[in-house]
Amino acid sequence: MLWVKALHIVFVVTWFAGLFYLPRLFVYHAQATGREGIERFKIMERKLLFGIMTPSAVLAIALGLWLWLGYGIGAGTGWMHAKLAIVLVLAGYHIWCVKLFADFRQDRNTRSHVWYRWFNEVPVVLLLAAVILVVVKPF
Repeated sequence: MLWVKALHIVFVVTWFAGLFYLPRLFVYHAQATGREGIERFKIMERKLLFGIMTPSAVLAIALGLWLWLGYGIGAGTGWMHAKLAIVLVLAGYHIWCVKLFADFRQDRNTRSHVWYRWFNEVPVVLLLAAVILVVVKPF
């Protein structure tokens, strides 16, 4: 079980690294004006999204389900239900990032860099809530 837990933590960390960095790339991409820079951001975003973030998300969720269903960690507790809700919101945020990436890729972005700066704060709040739930187990 400890190997599963360790790997779960590693993939959660790598997923969150991407969730923090991709919207930051969107900030810079929304500010970019030159064609060369815009094309570079498209490559960076694609590699981050599909090379790191999505595989990490799949593995983090799969290993988390293994811990929950296979070992019974948090089974029947309120904190686990709240954590699962946060994971669903994170998955939705990830999917939203995919949609935003698709808009940038097709040069259809309509949002400002300021909007992306605020969008970038969402995973910070979700990470804080998830860590408190897992460590403190308030209910």
